[in-house]
Amino acid sequence: MTQSGRIHSRIAGTGSYLPEKVLTNADLEKIVETSDEWIQSRTGIKERHIAAKGQTSSDLGYEAAIRALEAAGVAAADLDMILVGTTTPDLVFPSTACLIQILLGAEGCAAMDVNAACSGFLFALSVADKFIRTGDAKTILVIGTETLTRIVDWTERTTCVLFGDGAGAVVLKADAETGILSTHLHADGSKKDLLTCPVGVSAGFDNSKPNAGLGIQMKGSDVFKYAVKALDGVVDETLRANGLDKHDLDWLIPHQANLRIIEATAKRLEMSMDQVVVTVDKHGNTSSASVPLALDAAVRSGKVKRGQLLLLEAFGGGFTWGSALLRY
Repeated sequence: MTQSGRIHSRIAGTGSYLPEKVLTNADLEKIVETSDEWIQSRTGIKERHIAAKGQTSSDLGYEAAIRALEAAGVAAADLDMILVGTTTPDLVFPSTACLIQILLGAEGCAAMDVNAACSGFLFALSVADKFIRTGDAKTILVIGTETLTRIVDWTERTTCVLFGDGAGAVVLKADAETGILSTHLHADGSKKDLLTCPVGVSAGFDNSKPNAGLGIQMKGSDVFKYAVKALDGVVDETLRANGLDKHDLDWLIPHQANLRIIEATAKRLEMSMDQVVVTVDKHGNTSSASVPLALDAAVRSGKVKRGQLLLLEAFGGGFTWGSALLRY
């Protein structure tokens, strides 16, 4: 512990996984009325990965998890908890976290899912941080994993081009040094109709429609405006809570949904795009997986180094949004 007697949670290792199948913008041109130029100019996306038949969110999450555990030098048996951010679970129950636990051979530790749409990983990370800070856990695996292409309406050209499948993970360990400085979470359910997938176990499914009525519905321009405003607010809140200035940040690691939203946030922070981790071009919007995917890519490429100050942020359906400020 530190001199103040406080426990901190530090990221000890990162990992990620993308399915083998790649769907390019050129491929999408053959499915719906769209073009590579249209997609790239509005989203920055060039391609996305698609889970294979029978490949589930737990499968993707497991692959990311074993990479994170290896990077952290942690055995699955040493885990006190597994938290999974996902909006596309394998089953109603058991939870995706429990299914990943089985694959890892980590039976006995606590395991649960957190559904906050695209903010799911940050919500799960915040929960993990609190467990470590209170001393109730020392080692926690946090995963964001999604198979969003399973709930995409491939006839809806404005949304089907956006989403992809993937998973990212981190291992958090109790540490005497400062790791996560703070997390900030918010939601506004009154905006639910602007970004939704309006089917489910309790509400039911419309079997008269293709794909059992599944399909992400989004009012893009409204979501864009609200997202930029909400992210601006949570960034200010985060810096203010830590007595820091935006120029103190080394890296912005944002939710990888839309390059224009990322650029708007970077401009607000007066950060060069050279200080922003961008991976949306390679895998599209992978919801709760996107932040840990981007973080792992930055760590493994050598961009992010120990001791640097990172701001993670995300915005998703709900609406939900949140941030995490950490010293890597």
